[in-house]
Amino acid sequence: MTAPRQVEPAEDAYREELAFLAAYDSGPRPPGWRLTPRAVVTFVMGSGDVLVLPKGVSVDGVPSRLVISTKFVGERALVERAVVTLAGERGLLLVGEPGTAKSMLSELLAAAVSGSSQLVVQGTAGTTEDQLRYGWNYALLLAEGPSPRALVPSPVLTAMRGGGVVRVEEVTRCLPEVQDALVSILSDRRIAVPELSAPELSGPDGATVHAAPGFTVIATANLRDRGVSEMSAALKRRFNFEAVGPIGDLAAETALVRRQASAALERVSAPFAVDDVVLEVLVTAFRDLRNGISEEGWAVERPSTVMSTAEAVSVATSLGLADAYFPGDRDPLSLLPGHLLGVVRKDDPGDAARLLGYWDGAVRRRAESGARTWRRLWELRDVLDA
Repeated sequence: MTAPRQVEPAEDAYREELAFLAAYDSGPRPPGWRLTPRAVVTFVMGSGDVLVLPKGVSVDGVPSRLVISTKFVGERALVERAVVTLAGERGLLLVGEPGTAKSMLSELLAAAVSGSSQLVVQGTAGTTEDQLRYGWNYALLLAEGPSPRALVPSPVLTAMRGGGVVRVEEVTRCLPEVQDALVSILSDRRIAVPELSAPELSGPDGATVHAAPGFTVIATANLRDRGVSEMSAALKRRFNFEAVGPIGDLAAETALVRRQASAALERVSAPFAVDDVVLEVLVTAFRDLRNGISEEGWAVERPSTVMSTAEAVSVATSLGLADAYFPGDRDPLSLLPGHLLGVVRKDDPGDAARLLGYWDGAVRRRAESGARTWRRLWELRDVLDA
C-alpha cells in the first residue's frame, strides 16, 4: 500500500485525466511526449465540457467520458506558447511575482509532457554544479573506483537519458558557476563524465551522456526576489521567457481560493464552511493591496510584501481550519484582520501602518456605503492597533 501523502504529484493526482487524454487525442506528438500539444493545453486549462473518447477507442480503467478540470487560472495563450516552446526542445523560463503559480504550472507541464514532474533541482545559494550534472556514491567509489554503478545521476542527467522534462526552481538563486553549467547543458545537450573515460568503464556512448529526444528544461524565477545572482546574458538566450501574472478577474481568483482551500481541508477530513461573502472580502482586500488601487478606483498604499493568490489561499485555509476545529468560538470574518496583518508585515513590520491606512480608506468608505460585511470589518479595526 502507498503511504498517505500530504501533496500528490500532478501525475498521480490527475492520473485518470492524463490516461484519458492520451487515448482521446491521437494526433501527432513531439518525440518522447506522452500527450499531444493540444491535449497538454487541455490538461492544464481544462476542457469546460464533457469529452468523449472516439468511437472504437477503449482503454482499461479509463472512462469513456470525462470533464478535464481547470488547474491553472490564466491566459490560455500563455500556456500555448509554453507548450510550443517545449515542443521545440527549447528551455522555458517562467517569471513573475511570488505566488503566481509558476511552480504549479511547471509541474503540470512536466507531468503532461513526460509523465513525471519529480525531476527537480531546487535553486539556492547552496546548489552545486554536481546537482545539475552528477555525483558519486563514495562508498562504492572507494571500493570499486569510478564506475557506472558508483555514479549518482542528477535530475538533469536522468531527464537527458530518458528524454524527459527537468524543472529548475528559483534559477536566479543559483551561483554564477552553477548557472554556467546549465548554459553548457542547454547548448551542447550532453554531459561528459571524464572519470569514466576508460573504454571498459564507459557505456556504448563512451563517457558522454547525450540528451534523448524530448529532453528540455523548465525553470522559474521571481521578479521580486532576484536572488543571489542575476542570470547571465548567455543563459537568458537559451530560454524563452513567459511572464506569469496575477489573476485578473475577481470571481476567478475567488473561485480558485475556495477550490484550493477546500482541497486543503479535505486532506484533513474537515469541511470547508467559510461563507462565499467572507472569501470575496478576503480576495478583494488582497487585490486592492496588491494593485495599489481598489475595485472602485480609490488609491491604496501598497505594502512591500507580495499579496499573492497563494497567500490568500493560506489565509482562507486558516479560516476554514479555525471554523472546523474551534466551531462557534469566533466567526471567520472576525479572524480576517489578524491574518491580513500577519501577511502584510512579513517583509517589513512598518507595513502594518499601510494596512491600517487601507482600513481607514477603502474599508471605511465601503462601510459608509452600507455594505454590511465591510461595516463589520470596519468595526474590527482595533485588531490592527493591538
